[in-house]
Amino acid sequence: MSSLFIYSADDGAYSITSTGIILFIALIAVLVILAAFLKHSKSSESEPAQAKPETGNPLFSTRQLVFCAVSLAIAFALSYVKIVHMPWGGSVTLCSMLFVALIGYLYGPGIGLTCGLAYGILQFIQGGGGYILSPLQVGLDYVLAFMALGLSGFFSNRKNGLLIGYIVAILGRGILHSIGGYIYWMDYMPDNFPANLAAIYPICYNFSYILLEGIITVVIISLPPVKKALAHIRQMALD
Repeated sequence: MSSLFIYSADDGAYSITSTGIILFIALIAVLVILAAFLKHSKSSESEPAQAKPETGNPLFSTRQLVFCAVSLAIAFALSYVKIVHMPWGGSVTLCSMLFVALIGYLYGPGIGLTCGLAYGILQFIQGGGGYILSPLQVGLDYVLAFMALGLSGFFSNRKNGLLIGYIVAILGRGILHSIGGYIYWMDYMPDNFPANLAAIYPICYNFSYILLEGIITVVIISLPPVKKALAHIRQMALD
């Protein structure tokens, strides 16, 4: 444990070490390779003697895997472009959440939530683990919160599905961050925060940056050229 995490007595929290980051990356690589191997094995075993088309239903096709990987890479890169950086975590980025929500919109909730989970792990690694107070705190702040961006998948076949799905997805992320805030981060409330609003501090804190990025993103994706480009991307992803 000591080679993976460092305990800070002052903050009462664990921080992940560079060794821990490398281990996490290696673990993800092993899981990806294992998943690919199992997918290949399942496809081979399911081939009938006659020349019939393959009936197996793997979670990702090759095209889906490519689009998901590109979308996650773009989202991760844009998460470094921070317009506003909050003091206790969280930031307004250049539409990074959109590209995670886009996956669910293209391929439905199964793939969307899976990629959201992967993105949450990437965010955990990106922040060096931040402060690790408990497994539940990590789950709320990283795994489940970013996994919620895949909720857009439930609106993939609806009119204005990307817009509706994106809004639902970021609200889901904000709710999970706020729950974590109530459980773990109330002690970090600034002294100058209005006392009569103390009960909703985690909601104010988390939704302040999530909604600001959301408004910026909604305005951008509502522009006719962007809507046309997104429609073209959807056609390419599904053809």
